[in-house]
Amino acid sequence: MDKNNLLNRITIDPNIFGGKPIIRGMRIKVENILALLEQGVTIEDILNDYPDLEIDDIRACIAYARTLVANETIENIAMEIELRH
Repeated sequence: MDKNNLLNRITIDPNIFGGKPIIRGMRIKVENILALLEQGVTIEDILNDYPDLEIDDIRACIAYARTLVANETIENIAMEIELRH
């Protein structure tokens, strides 16, 4: 599946989680799936814990994150983190 088709799986609905990105209109936030991956949870375990998800949904979360940071630099990210503290 190409990147655009993957990204079509990510939706934003102001009535769900205040407009945070979700997967295919379900009440599953992209950030939650990314956090699970960050923690080392396997894709297989995520799919078992979220039976409505498909492998391409997880790939879509990764593609979404990659798209967001594609034009960022480490310096910009570090500065943003520093400003938050």
